[in-house]
Amino acid sequence: MPQPKYRKIAVLGYRSVGKSSLTIQFVEGQFVDSYDPTIENTFNKMVSVNGQDFNLQLVDTAGQDEYSIFPQSHSMDIHGYVLVYSVTSMKSFEVVQVLHDKLLDMVGKIQVPTVLVGNKKDLHMESMDIFVNVLLFKRAFILQTAVEVFKRIILEMEKVDGNAPSEEKKCAVM
Repeated sequence: MPQPKYRKIAVLGYRSVGKSSLTIQFVEGQFVDSYDPTIENTFNKMVSVNGQDFNLQLVDTAGQDEYSIFPQSHSMDIHGYVLVYSVTSMKSFEVVQVLHDKLLDMVGKIQVPTVLVGNKKDLHMESMDIFVNVLLFKRAFILQTAVEVFKRIILEMEKVDGNAPSEEKKCAVM
């Protein structure tokens, strides 16, 4: 049986968009609805995707804004990124776009495994403009659960490493 692959994933986004809730829901299987600002937390979880075991280290980061300096620690030894915004906040989506640009500059690679997550879909969506802007990322998936989000980033990391068949670019309503 092959050894588990170690993968480190950073969860980034504006403050109060549900980064910690998404991460804890995946790791512990419980939904956290209270808000407690995160400085930075690290979680570990073993998962199996397509018959391969992965030892995941998830870095739940503090909320960023467009003026935040992108911490170098968020680009070193990170295999993939989950960028989270709130579907109720255009500002949070704008910050994710800035973070994505800073991430590409810092990492210095053209292909960086990234999944964009529109969170808080249970709340009323203030504007369809956010979805239109999501299309600019040219890659959106219908991901209903936290498990699906993290399985998707694993598949994206594997694809960049040349270990998974490439797919056509997809866009779908979240």
